[in-house]
Amino acid sequence: MEYGACPTVWFAAYQLLWHLLLPLAFVRLAWRARHSFAYLHHTPERLGFGYDKPITQGAIWIHAVSVGETRAAQPLIDAYLARGESILLTHMTLNGRRTGKQLFAKEIAAGRVTQVYLPYDLCWSVEHFLKTFKPRFGLFMETEAWPTVVFRCAQIDLPLFLVNARLSERSARRVNRFGKAGRSLFQAFRGILAQTQFDADRYRSLGVKDVQIVGNLKFDVPLDSTLLEQGAIWKKSIHAGNRLMVCAASTRDGEEAIILKAWKDLLRSNAFSVPPLLCLVPRHPERFPEVAEHIRSAKFTFRARSEWSGIPSDTTAVEVILGDSMGEMPLYYSAADLVVMGGSLLPFGGQNLIEACAVGCPVLLGEHTYNFQQAALDAIAAGAAKRLSGELMLGEPTALTKELQALLSNSAELSQMALAAKKYATEHQGATQRILAALDAKTI
Repeated sequence: MEYGACPTVWFAAYQLLWHLLLPLAFVRLAWRARHSFAYLHHTPERLGFGYDKPITQGAIWIHAVSVGETRAAQPLIDAYLARGESILLTHMTLNGRRTGKQLFAKEIAAGRVTQVYLPYDLCWSVEHFLKTFKPRFGLFMETEAWPTVVFRCAQIDLPLFLVNARLSERSARRVNRFGKAGRSLFQAFRGILAQTQFDADRYRSLGVKDVQIVGNLKFDVPLDSTLLEQGAIWKKSIHAGNRLMVCAASTRDGEEAIILKAWKDLLRSNAFSVPPLLCLVPRHPERFPEVAEHIRSAKFTFRARSEWSGIPSDTTAVEVILGDSMGEMPLYYSAADLVVMGGSLLPFGGQNLIEACAVGCPVLLGEHTYNFQQAALDAIAAGAAKRLSGELMLGEPTALTKELQALLSNSAELSQMALAAKKYATEHQGATQRILAALDAKTI
């Protein structure tokens, strides 16, 4: 199929649906503004208008929908900036935009990076966006494939690539439900640079011909040295009190109840002369108050990370810490002796385990890791991670309790896993250069 072969009837129905549902998109923004009025900032950009001037044209366009994709894009953006290129960085979420602003504050101030929202997938909003910025080529991160954007770029011969691309088996089945229309969407990309063989095979099963395996950019993401140093100091302080710390990282709705029940059972077991410390870090900041209430209801003594201006201190009488901060995961990981990876205990597909491994922190995974299938399998094979066995039931999460007790009681195994985690993360670096080489061959 040639680039730009858009299924006309399907696309017309898609556009009609978008126009009918557009008011609900703004209602949703207003509803989310209950937590932060910043959700309503830059609203015209959602329709492809209202951009700050001067406008840089001819930049390399990188779309990173939210926080994880923005962080993953950092080594690629840094590499292009080092070449003297200008970057147009688009997002869909407020937290993604905040993360981009934090990572590239100097470059944004200097005009080398321009940040805007990707407009809603309406034909006229996308058209105005493309005519305004006229990017040289576009790179969509991981799983993003908006039909109007993808087909229009193909029609006007604007090279658009899906990079660091992943596709779970579940997502591939969902695409195939749309038949030819769904498959043509991914065929319209100029090329797909996939993370793993699993991902490449699934894209090829959709009829995509130009697929290359380049590895995962997340192995190349630099970690904030200041946060790592702070975490090491905090860990030293915790160990001085003969305590260990478990970080439940990027947890999703429903998982906190499982973890807190397991933690309650662990403390009741009296298996430790000095009880370990739990640091619970929800993935979405709007859930911080809700998770705090869960911890109170479970009758744990706890404090929130936001109560300390610097490195957390005076944690000796605390059973749980709520990690209610943004951008501090390297601190939590480097302070922890073990990570329970959120998103994997319930069927959310798992969150990024690579960052934890990069700081040498062993990882405990649930059964649901389809978003990071190859990374999870490789980490387990390397001895950097373990997968829970048995069903995780809300009322009796015994598998989690038993595994936590077994690992926290075995300092030799934890140390061995920590070394394996560091080695695993280092050995899988290099995706940035492979992606650059592949794109240079197609765009220069």
